[in-house]
Amino acid sequence: MKKTIITLVLSLFALTGIFGQQNVKLAVGMKAPDWTFTDADKKEFTMNSWPGKVLQLNYVDPDESDLNDSFNDAVKKATDVDKTLSKDLFKGFGIVDCKSTWKPNGLIRMIAGNKAKKYDTTILFDYKATLQQSWGLPKDNYTVVILDKNRICRAIFEGHIPETDNKKIVDMIIGLTKE
Repeated sequence: MKKTIITLVLSLFALTGIFGQQNVKLAVGMKAPDWTFTDADKKEFTMNSWPGKVLQLNYVDPDESDLNDSFNDAVKKATDVDKTLSKDLFKGFGIVDCKSTWKPNGLIRMIAGNKAKKYDTTILFDYKATLQQSWGLPKDNYTVVILDKNRICRAIFEGHIPETDNKKIVDMIIGLTKE
């Protein structure tokens, strides 16, 4: 009888561990779990807000907001100047990890508004670090995730992207838009 009770209790703990684990670290080749966040006007967005487009998702600690400006400038040049990256097939946007900073939300929205204007993009707000936790993204960082049209993760860049890598990454994004 004792063995049966112990086995039952251990089985319950094992099942809780299996079924209670919803957060999985996003990796290249995985389908990215969906999310819902709002912009400064409280309009809700999901990955499906941009159907059929390759996505460049910048998940940003506000304290690191300028870390990958050279990369984003290269993407902007490819879309606006060189016209090698079509806005009809691609969407780059930011999600601010508001929980990773001491900055008040009003200041965060002001900084994000300036970035949205500079890059002519959408900035969303993750007030509870939901995406950081559910996708296993690093805290206090700047992470760029590239998703293909089917929301399969094709690349993850954590931290600073060296300028020498900008062209290679932009070319990869261009290639994904042609698939």
